Amino acid sequence: TGELERITRRFAVELAKKGFLGTGVDVPAPDMGTGEREMAWIADTYRLTLGYNDLNANACVTGKPISQGGIHGRTPATGRGIYYGLKYFSNNASIMSMIGLTPGIKNKTFILQGFGNVGLYGSIYLHDHGAIMTGVIERDGSIYNPNGINPHDLQKYREEHGTIVGYPHAEVTKENLIEAECDIFVPAASEKQITADNATNIKAKIIAEGANGPTTPKADQILIDRNRLVIPDLYANAGGVTVSYFEWLKNLNHVSFGRLTFKYEEDSNYLLLGSVQKSLEKTLDDRNVVPIVPSEEFKERIAGASEKDIVHSGLAYTMRRSARNIINTAEAFDLGLDFRTAAFIHSIGKIYTTYKEAGGAYTSSNM
Repeated sequence: TGELERITRRFAVELAKKGFLGTGVDVPAPDMGTGEREMAWIADTYRLTLGYNDLNANACVTGKPISQGGIHGRTPATGRGIYYGLKYFSNNASIMSMIGLTPGIKNKTFILQGFGNVGLYGSIYLHDHGAIMTGVIERDGSIYNPNGINPHDLQKYREEHGTIVGYPHAEVTKENLIEAECDIFVPAASEKQITADNATNIKAKIIAEGANGPTTPKADQILIDRNRLVIPDLYANAGGVTVSYFEWLKNLNHVSFGRLTFKYEEDSNYLLLGSVQKSLEKTLDDRNVVPIVPSEEFKERIAGASEKDIVHSGLAYTMRRSARNIINTAEAFDLGLDFRTAAFIHSIGKIYTTYKEAGGAYTSSNM
């Protein structure tokens, strides 16, 4: 740990010295092999060196622990985003009819590649909403159970044994689970896992790209030609960077989301219940007392939205709006199941509009 910390801190200093690290320059976030601890080291190093005079120094990096300016909900955000992406695409009856599946996530089987942060939380959200995880692929082995694997239990087993191999409720298998029978395949490990060599053998009808670049361009075209739905990485795994943006905003504002409104919302909700109670008592009979008791669900929200609630809501809205934009773009350009191209078209279109409306002050025609 000591050596890793020294390397990480030195790396942060060199990035900052060259202008590659700063609150308004480039804001890194955790990826494979890193987490809250490493992000805290980077933020602390920047704050104590080149960022010593920067009030917003904590905003130089995201994915930090809460005590260091992190935000609730950042750790599971990428996995949660995968769930939202699958939810919004699978609820589209037109898309599902194109690939021969019924709408919705419930009771659909999925195989997961990579049981790290992204895969763990992605599988938990899918499992908790009715999907069935039948297989898990990890570096040291793969496990399979056609009746389902509980990711909560699997995580407990891995914490105790350091591996998923040997998990008592699934069989170790030598089968290439990338090509195994399932409704959904979630590559959440590294790049170039689906290639031209194995794309023709993939049986999953939906591929939700939790990793960056898990599908090569040739494989992507093969999957489209085979009527497979590929939910592209630039959308499917955007949950992490979306919540990183929320954390960055929190650091710049120097206040937690919801802190200024908690008490006001709680008082307002109790006043609303009291108002309803008084109205009912007057309508019925002044002598009758009609207690208005909040439901358990409302009682949990009566104090207003917590920071985690706001983060989850903001992420859900962002993923839903983006899914709608991608699907609408695919329909407008008659792209069929090529949602990667649709996502690129929509994104580049927004960039074009931004430059166009800015007026192009420094283009050659205006010089």
